[in-house]
Amino acid sequence: MQWIGPDYYGAFACIAGRCRHSCCIGWEIDIDGEAMQRWRRVQGEIGARLRAGISLEGGTPHFRLDSRQRCPMLEPDGLCSMICALGPDGLCQICRDHPRYRSFFSGRTEVGLGLCCEAAAGLILRRREKTRLVVLEDDHAAEPPLTAAERSLLDSRAQLICRLQDRTRPVAERARELPLLCGGALPDRTPAWWADVFLSLERLEADWTDCLEGLRACDLRAAPPLTGPDWEIAFEQILVTFVYRHLPGALDDGAFAARAAFASLAFVMLRALCRAHYCSHGAVTPDDLVELTRRYSAEIEYSDDNTEALLELLDRA
Repeated sequence: MQWIGPDYYGAFACIAGRCRHSCCIGWEIDIDGEAMQRWRRVQGEIGARLRAGISLEGGTPHFRLDSRQRCPMLEPDGLCSMICALGPDGLCQICRDHPRYRSFFSGRTEVGLGLCCEAAAGLILRRREKTRLVVLEDDHAAEPPLTAAERSLLDSRAQLICRLQDRTRPVAERARELPLLCGGALPDRTPAWWADVFLSLERLEADWTDCLEGLRACDLRAAPPLTGPDWEIAFEQILVTFVYRHLPGALDDGAFAARAAFASLAFVMLRALCRAHYCSHGAVTPDDLVELTRRYSAEIEYSDDNTEALLELLDRA
């Protein structure tokens, strides 16, 4: 089995207590069966605290969040008491993996880092090198070859990423071209129109609602264009990351064009949100883009309902 991932994958490290948006706050944390078995044998105060913090309601074991939506194992300083007491191997599967994700193919597993994590988003968007996919691990075991459909999709995705990384052209031009190359189109709507669409979706954080309402209300003509290499490359990284992660889903739903438009929409929305941020704050920086990207990813990519609703809308375009 080969494990494939972006060349920056190994550089990721959780920033733990320095994280401003802990994945241990506000997220439902399901617990796998193997972790439940291990935790039954943990002794002492940490074992008792673990078991007291688990709920079995709904059939799937999960941590019972407190009144502030914090995991019961999260310390006031932002550190995880399980890691402190048991080490990283003591975690359940979802906590060990996050923000990593996987896509499965015949004889090949692809891994990546989710933009909903501020450390991952910062790592990806601040890179200046073009993202490359590399073999991270290969056990050389005999595996079924890629199917014809898998090979076709991966070849098409590689060609799209190559075009998205053509830095002789403005990134906005590359983003507009992306869905067209896949036989689709991104609906030509104003950012305010898209803000209304996003406001109709499930929302997690009040700050996200404020961002969308600010975008809907502001006159983007008052904001300067986002030009220069820092902006161009950061938006390129966003496009490449969305294409890498979301196009393989077309093997299941056939929505190749809609998924390409989904990536293009992320570019359109994040650029508009950055300009709206300028209108309300008098300045906008690439670091602001990192935070807006984290928020966008958490609200859209990490909500199956929101992703599905947008893909359905884009598939009808």
